[in-house]
Amino acid sequence: MADIIQLLSDALANQIAAGEVVQRPASAVKELLENAVDAGATDIQLVVKDAGKTLIQVVDNGCGMSVTDARMCFERHATSKIRDINDLFRIRTFGFRGEAMASIAAVAQVELRTRRTEDELGTHLRIEGSAYLGQEPAQLPAGTNVLIKNLFYNVPARRNFLKKEDTEFRNICDEFLRLALSQPNLSLSLVHNGNDVYRLRPGNLRQRIVGVMGDQFNASLVPVAESTPMLQVNGFIGKPNTARKSRGNQYFFVNNRYIRDSYLHHAVMGAYAGLLPEGAQPAYFLFLELDTKKVDVNVHPTKTEVKFEEEQALYAILQSAVRRALNQYNVAPSLDFERETGLDGLDLRPKPTDQIRPPQISFNPHYNPFSNPGGQAPAPNGNGGQGGSPLSGAKRGSSEGWQNLYDISKGSNTAASKQLPLLSREETHHTAEKPLFQLHRNYIVAQIKSGLLLVDQQAAHERILYEKYLQQFKSGKSASQQLLFPEQLELTKIEAGMLQELWDELGRSGFVLVRENDLLYQIQGVPTELVASDAGQLLRDILGQYRQNQTHDPKALHEQMARTLAHNGGIKSGKILEKAEMQQLIDELFACENPYYTPKGKQTLLTLTLEEVLQRLKS
Repeated sequence: MADIIQLLSDALANQIAAGEVVQRPASAVKELLENAVDAGATDIQLVVKDAGKTLIQVVDNGCGMSVTDARMCFERHATSKIRDINDLFRIRTFGFRGEAMASIAAVAQVELRTRRTEDELGTHLRIEGSAYLGQEPAQLPAGTNVLIKNLFYNVPARRNFLKKEDTEFRNICDEFLRLALSQPNLSLSLVHNGNDVYRLRPGNLRQRIVGVMGDQFNASLVPVAESTPMLQVNGFIGKPNTARKSRGNQYFFVNNRYIRDSYLHHAVMGAYAGLLPEGAQPAYFLFLELDTKKVDVNVHPTKTEVKFEEEQALYAILQSAVRRALNQYNVAPSLDFERETGLDGLDLRPKPTDQIRPPQISFNPHYNPFSNPGGQAPAPNGNGGQGGSPLSGAKRGSSEGWQNLYDISKGSNTAASKQLPLLSREETHHTAEKPLFQLHRNYIVAQIKSGLLLVDQQAAHERILYEKYLQQFKSGKSASQQLLFPEQLELTKIEAGMLQELWDELGRSGFVLVRENDLLYQIQGVPTELVASDAGQLLRDILGQYRQNQTHDPKALHEQMARTLAHNGGIKSGKILEKAEMQQLIDELFACENPYYTPKGKQTLLTLTLEEVLQRLKS
């Protein structure tokens, strides 16, 4: 039998390696920008066309390369960053694996122009699909100019799997911003299809964050500084009131290298415990400096995953540093567990004795409270009980209650709904005379034939709004409420680009937006259920979710937006409801396709049978 194992050709091996190193245009951008920083550049220009599919060009004023180095940099495992095994444990540069340039050259047409400061002439090299096409001397400025043309031209399957241009360009911007934040002392620019996107001047970290994220970020930044023999923590965190629903502006840098680490993220979230609403995510830009021997960056070709030698100690130091910053700048509130919440807002400071006045009491000695036995006591809120309905735009529950409702057994057949007992028409039969009350301002308790029904008012309203928004997206019809005072919305360049992508969908949901300039918009109208919400924050949450999920499928996009809108527009915990509002909420809940769970899978209701009550009382 003939031998079947053979050595792969360099071109094929490079294409295989490119599958890990160069997954999309943004991957190539990351490698080229990091090479420019490692070369000591102080000015770096990034130029892209068609979101990197046609052209990626990086020009820097770094040290440049010799004729031999220019040719060698395209060989596999060729690098100037390390020499022996010991260097692998004290890496301070971005690159060190020697794979990037070879991988890029295997799937693109590449031109390299470079000159060292001490050389009179530079060199111009061309390579295509790992095939060397030529190299000749050239009159060039000091530094390096790399052009990547027609990425994945020889791997059509990979090119076809690239996302829409907007999505790919957003990924390029992400890589650009990560490097820009890690190197605030550098001059950086980004040009896309001939248009300037970013021009960042050298400065300190705060200036760089504001330059990248927008002026509105400046007031929300809280500095963090902690120094221990093991770890130094520096950077900025966002104030709790600026937290968003998505994890868009969260950055960790270890020895100036951007990383992702869920364990460290958990440490930061622990420091914010008690300061954020459920599901909110704070912004942070945190730099960790530690001994290179205590961190392993050689985990994955993308180098965004690292391993720490003493991660538990790092966790404790980081959490302490963030918590100290929140306390030091009076962001974390002091808690008084003896204080009654009903006293909030009252001035309880002792008054000088000369300001004390005896109370003036007057009364009617002839008043008889029993003189009008048929009368009705005034409503506790002083307005006859006619409070504003949180279910604005919906029809009030009728006196017939649940008599003309639905057959719950015909509801959703999903596995989720089958986990709860289905209620029949007879079970949900209800009249105004039956008990219906609110428990702890969060739950609605109603009597059913078999026992009790307990409804989570916030979860139930989220389900109602979710299905309502889905129906609006499907029909293309929505209701909008004009704001009395239009709200200004200032966005980053990435957010503004995403807003344009979602412009039509936001209009279908009920938002009315007016563009004032590239980054400034005016919110003139919102969906009717969201009048009391922070419209600007809600739009940023929608953009953040869109950025995180990166979906262009219309159905998935509509479901994603409906979830966000329903969560923000739903009745909040602690909202007092009147009986008619509770009746209406229950009616609309059981009219939903799946009344048993919120869009995120939280249970909306539970039933307690008389048998279960008796069993619990006997135990």
